[in-house]
Amino acid sequence: MEGLGKNNGKGNVSFVDRYFKLSERKTNVKTEFLAGLTTFIAMSYIIFLIPGQFLSAAGMPLSSATAATILSTAVATLLVGLYANLPIAMGPGLGLGAVFAFVMVGTMGLNWQTALGAVFVSGVVFLILAVTNVTKSIIESIPKVLKSAIGVGIGLFISFIGLKSSGIVADSPSTLITLGNLKNPATLLAVIGLIIICLLMARKVKGAFLIGIFATTIIGMIMGVTKVPTSINDFVSFIPAFPTDTFGKLDIMAAIGYGLLSIIFTITIVDLFDNIGTLIAVSGKAGLLDENGNLPGINKGLVAGSFAAMIGGLFGACTVTSYLESASGVAEGGKTGLTSVVTGALFLAALFLTPLAGLVPGAATAPVLIVLGALMIGEVVHIDFNDFTNGLPAFLTIVLMPLTASIVEGMAFGFISYVLVKLILGKSKEIKPLMYVLAVVFIIHLGIR
Repeated sequence: MEGLGKNNGKGNVSFVDRYFKLSERKTNVKTEFLAGLTTFIAMSYIIFLIPGQFLSAAGMPLSSATAATILSTAVATLLVGLYANLPIAMGPGLGLGAVFAFVMVGTMGLNWQTALGAVFVSGVVFLILAVTNVTKSIIESIPKVLKSAIGVGIGLFISFIGLKSSGIVADSPSTLITLGNLKNPATLLAVIGLIIICLLMARKVKGAFLIGIFATTIIGMIMGVTKVPTSINDFVSFIPAFPTDTFGKLDIMAAIGYGLLSIIFTITIVDLFDNIGTLIAVSGKAGLLDENGNLPGINKGLVAGSFAAMIGGLFGACTVTSYLESASGVAEGGKTGLTSVVTGALFLAALFLTPLAGLVPGAATAPVLIVLGALMIGEVVHIDFNDFTNGLPAFLTIVLMPLTASIVEGMAFGFISYVLVKLILGKSKEIKPLMYVLAVVFIIHLGIR
């Protein structure tokens, strides 16, 4: 398999190597496959979480919602890999899922068909911004200090998610967060998994995340945290392979006629900057950014992201966006779209293998997120905290991502404070014109959220 990404005996590179630029990015098929598998395992929890917690809460049939979640994830991720050649996986967003179920359908009282229409329209708006190069201009206007801060903030956010989901930290009425119950079997398993992965990483073992996940899962079976497969039904499922109850049921005209400008605006802004933040952070970790912190050819990734949003509305899922768990595959060496192709193909297989994906407990994937944060926080060395006009916006970006559990909210405070502080201290020449527009957009976003 590895040979597919190398020169053949006649000195010609293979089609796979040429298409995905494997040699150019100093990678190979074996590495990309392992990276794609790692990303799939790290984010396979959405197969159960998105339909079970959000889509069904919005009144959508569970079986079709599950198929819609899997298919939209697979198609969108394959699109990013084949069209944009980026190691980024996409799936229905957790935050956007909450907005879909509990704000649009719950608080506003919309039916899920109308809510899907709003999701689709937001994708169209996103596409227009991408093809007109507005999104590219936005990214190029972001100062390098904030790009570094975004990567660090996402790293802390990822680590916090891992610490919280594993139970290593827990809610506290007096201190908000405190040390969790380490005697809890699932939490103890996560600690064991963290130790295993850290030891493998320290010894520079190839596939450390994947080995760690599998080892932790097996230990979890021994500990009784996850079940031991006993029959074919523990490996193969027979859920509908197509979301017949939700596909094409979106009501676009109802969404437009309902006056959903604020909701569509919010969805578009959250999706746009979720994608921008994740693309910058994950691509930076893969070594794909140039000296100015920009990603060459990023518009293809953003166009793919806009189509991904529309795909979600069409299939019957909440807005599809870039997933932070893509960083786990990048940490395993993934640098090209082949990583995403593998991940997407595995999600297609998951239409029939959902029980197998469910055998991996959260305690086995949480340590991966914790370690990822440690790997991504290194960008902090590129931030000059001695310059207050750079240090404060960077700090707010970094600290508010995990504290608000939102990439967009952290970026909002960082962007707004950057413009204000630079203006107040007479450094307006350092502000690119589009940053003023972005600051206003984020103020509007915070005002209507």
